[in-house]
Amino acid sequence: MRLRPFPPILTNIIHAALLVCEGTRFHPGNTCGTCGGSLSGYDERKKRFAILVEEDKTCPVNVIIQRSSCRNCGKIVLPEEPFYPGTRIGSPVVDLCRSLSAVMPYSRVSMQLSRMDVVVDRWSVRHYARMPLPAVASMEVFGMQIPISIVSLSTLAGTVREPGHLDMEDVLMACNRPSMVPLTREQSDRENEEQNF
Repeated sequence: MRLRPFPPILTNIIHAALLVCEGTRFHPGNTCGTCGGSLSGYDERKKRFAILVEEDKTCPVNVIIQRSSCRNCGKIVLPEEPFYPGTRIGSPVVDLCRSLSAVMPYSRVSMQLSRMDVVVDRWSVRHYARMPLPAVASMEVFGMQIPISIVSLSTLAGTVREPGHLDMEDVLMACNRPSMVPLTREQSDRENEEQNF
């Protein structure tokens, strides 16, 4: 099958959108939402946001997720994250899989992403495309449907000098607050298991 060529600038836009999130720290703030007590740091971990290919090497893009504990009630508080519930990759990548899956088969989506140097296997594309998530807002960019979250993040990339200096609120707004999407029962159980990392 012959694939239609697309401009390299599209790859640059997508890479800029994802790379700008590298090292961004997501934290729950200073106040417990349950009792109003003050929060202190509990732990933090890197979470995979995307996997890109640069110069024939895979380049993971990670964000930092910080959990806090309430000094008053002892509850462990999680931050809002740029991930849909039940997914292990950033919501803009999931949006990209879903917007492309609306117009082409899953295997071709994976192939197109590979041509854009974004690593997502076809089974993951299929899983993301079938998730019960809200419709993806997208726009046509160089003949392809690209999610608004990618376009918004690429716009932010033009305002930041170095990765890791982006404000978490800006990322969450650009991604349309994906962790606020209601969970299915199965996703809720899986999320509870992952909280015990």
